[in-house]
Amino acid sequence: MSLTLEIVTPEKRVYSKSVERVKLPCSEGEMEVLPGHIPLITTVDAGEVRTQSKGQSELLAVDKGFVEVFGDKVSILTEAAIDIEDIDLEAAEKAQKRAEEALAKAEADNLDPAEVERLEAVARFAITQKLLKKR
Repeated sequence: MSLTLEIVTPEKRVYSKSVERVKLPCSEGEMEVLPGHIPLITTVDAGEVRTQSKGQSELLAVDKGFVEVFGDKVSILTEAAIDIEDIDLEAAEKAQKRAEEALAKAEADNLDPAEVERLEAVARFAITQKLLKKR
């Protein structure tokens, strides 16, 4: 038996494959989903999603979001996701620096809380990418 894993961002479907198992970072800790898992909806933290299929592992970085497990389908809805092999450390460091500078300015100027949250998400995802790539 296998699972269908989909990772969707606001821009596009980033990942859609059949896998044997998936481990993901949730607010309660790391969760592993195998075929036949009970239905579930929970939050996903920024971090590493690990899949395994036919003895091969795949690693993806995701930002915070939600996961739904229903039947043999796992759907992760997140702000951002990227295959760890595709992470550009230099670009992630630049994105983090720009986001942190903009965040400091936004907080000093008392900008809209939604804009502050967006900037925090950009910084958080850049940091996640850097940490996972350096492992």
